[in-house]
Amino acid sequence: MTKELSPLAKQLLGGAGTIDLFTQSEFDEALALARAEIMTVAIETTKRAILIEREECAKLDDECTDIEKLGEAIRNRIPSQRQ
Repeated sequence: MTKELSPLAKQLLGGAGTIDLFTQSEFDEALALARAEIMTVAIETTKRAILIEREECAKLDDECTDIEKLGEAIRNRIPSQRQ
C-alpha cells in the first residue's frame, strides 16, 4: 500500500512522492527476521572473539618461560578489561 506524502514529508524524504506502508503483521515479521539476523551475527562475532582470545593466550603460554608469571601475563593481556 502506498500513501501520498505532504510537501514537507516529500522535502524531508528527498522528493519521494509516496511511501510504502506495511501492516502490523508485515512489520512484526520483518522485525523478527531482523532480530534473528542480528542475533546470528552477534553469536558468530562472539565465537570469533573467543577463538582469537584463546589463540593469543596460547601464544603467551608458548612464549612464557616462567609458569608462575603466566597467569598474570594472561590477565594483563588486555589491561583495560581489568578495570
